[in-house]
Amino acid sequence: MEELPKQTWNSNLYDKKHSYVFKYGEDLLNLLEPKPGEKILDLGCGTGHLTNLIAASGADVTGIDMSSQMIDDARKNYHNLKFLVEDATNFNFDEKFHSVFSNAVLHWIKKKEKVLKCVYNTLTPGGKFVAELGGKNNIHRVESAIRTELIKRGYIRNAELNLWHYPSVGEYASLLEQTGFTVKFISYFNRDTFLNDGDSITDWIEMFGKAFFNGIETFEKSNIIASIQESLKRTNFINNRWFVDYIRLRFVAAKE
Repeated sequence: MEELPKQTWNSNLYDKKHSYVFKYGEDLLNLLEPKPGEKILDLGCGTGHLTNLIAASGADVTGIDMSSQMIDDARKNYHNLKFLVEDATNFNFDEKFHSVFSNAVLHWIKKKEKVLKCVYNTLTPGGKFVAELGGKNNIHRVESAIRTELIKRGYIRNAELNLWHYPSVGEYASLLEQTGFTVKFISYFNRDTFLNDGDSITDWIEMFGKAFFNGIETFEKSNIIASIQESLKRTNFINNRWFVDYIRLRFVAAKE
């Protein structure tokens, strides 16, 4: 499949309509177990909400994200914390971190080996990497509906865009081990996620799948997304609420 153009983000829409992304990440902090004085890197920090929760533990936390808009908002939200615009596949710090944390980010990064190497190199010996990402078959129904409708309308090239990478447990555990990590814990689980009241699959696609529609006129795009939503009504609409068929992969890995 063809590589996707660079993803851009609307930080206001992210916070307003898709806050469940970082709210689910709050549970992941139980695996991180941040402690006062620890140096922690939040990889793909977005608008900084989880970074702030890590800081509340007394840890010395730094948030990084490739989106300058996300980082601008994070700095406005939490002006006392350190946020930097950094590429997850090419970052380096003079200081080492006790832990690296990442929520709902790694499945966006195609250069998997590079990001894992950067994480490994930035950790102290004994440091840990705690993360959650989309696992194999994550959002399978939604993604299939998008591709099917684009093909139906003749947008073959758009339908072939490679937007996400959702690995299996075995695949990601192997990647971690090949990088030098020891996998301490790994879990793969379903988490059907209901959207906010009044929101729809259209809202989700506009936030996370808009790159599929690059080059398509606005009116045509709206019609396509409306058809996608209609096709998903049988499977992803329950009790007058929309949900997305999320499957997550969560792990703790250590640099021994």
